[in-house]
Amino acid sequence: MKIAILTVSDRASEGTYEDLSGPAIAAWLSRAVTSPYTLIHRIIPDGVASVRSALIALADEERADLILTTGGTGPSPRDQTPEAMQTVMEKELPGFGELLRRKSLEQVPTAILSRQTAGTRGKSLIINLPGRPQSIHMSLDAVFAAVPYCLDLIGAGRIETDPAVIEAFRPKS
Repeated sequence: MKIAILTVSDRASEGTYEDLSGPAIAAWLSRAVTSPYTLIHRIIPDGVASVRSALIALADEERADLILTTGGTGPSPRDQTPEAMQTVMEKELPGFGELLRRKSLEQVPTAILSRQTAGTRGKSLIINLPGRPQSIHMSLDAVFAAVPYCLDLIGAGRIETDPAVIEAFRPKS
């Protein structure tokens, strides 16, 4: 099982801003995921070309089962993660973005500005998370119960979770 974290940020990729979101995702995963996994972490600048290239490399070359992006989903001109996602996804899973926005709206009214989505590329599940570290925990709590079964369905590696953190849903056979 390989899990990739892709931080999308001009400032973090330049080293002028410390990446806090990537480590927040890694910390959540270390508490929630009980099965063995290898973690890959990349920090890249904003933009369609950079995100597209990184997603293709992580899915096709690194063969990451799960790719969690952070950043680039807002309305500013440099926020282009969803546009890059559209060029690499084979199947869009809009329910992820819908749920992420709904949960975020419980905290802040600006959640409606988010353009997060999710989708598959081959045997990789790609989920766009917000760029704010404070939102990472809430976002993963909201959607991760569906992740293990989705990975099963697309033929990716199997992932198990600690039910005390997040209870994975798999239909009864």
